[in-house]
Amino acid sequence: MSRTTTPMTEALEDYMRAVGVREPDVLRALREETATLPRGGMQSSPEQGALLSLLVKLTAARRVLEIGTFTGYASLWMALAQGDDGRVVCLDVSDEYTRIARRYWAQAGVAERVDLRLAPALDSLARLKQEAAEPFDLVFIDADKETYTAYYDAALDLLRPGGLIVVDNVLWHGAVVDPAKTDAATLAVRRFNETVARDERVDVVLVPVGDGLTLARKR
Repeated sequence: MSRTTTPMTEALEDYMRAVGVREPDVLRALREETATLPRGGMQSSPEQGALLSLLVKLTAARRVLEIGTFTGYASLWMALAQGDDGRVVCLDVSDEYTRIARRYWAQAGVAERVDLRLAPALDSLARLKQEAAEPFDLVFIDADKETYTAYYDAALDLLRPGGLIVVDNVLWHGAVVDPAKTDAATLAVRRFNETVARDERVDVVLVPVGDGLTLARKR
């Protein structure tokens, strides 16, 4: 079988970002500050953020749901892509990290369009369903891996037909194909990938951007 995906070296990654990502200054500052944190490696990559921004524009997504916000890098990309009539609902449990997010949302002028809900995400998702608000156009999932499938199912219920779910870390740093990796997170990501691959409710593609992104369009 031929291999058509180009292996990503550090030099090639730098080149790709130099010519393929237009990262605004406020986002670059947020990314650089986040990189200094003990868990800074959790944040999305610049190319993932740029892709999310483009997907928001392509789908004209006015209602966006994010499950797992951290310091707000991905949500800021998406909020800036929406325009003044958009809204991003962010679900997280950390006041410490989202305090950084709130600071940058304010700096970028999008704070009034971001609805941050600090609670376990499954609880927040249940409340969103009870609110019976207008369905979401796009959902981005980047949270604890053990709950990925439950997040996905709940998000699909809240998504409009034709809407898009984007899920990060689906390659899990290569562990998904390493039989020696049997920790809970790896097993959960494998189960999630297999579940979505068989899910006839969506059209799906997994792309090797960052640590792997699954794009699932609700039929």
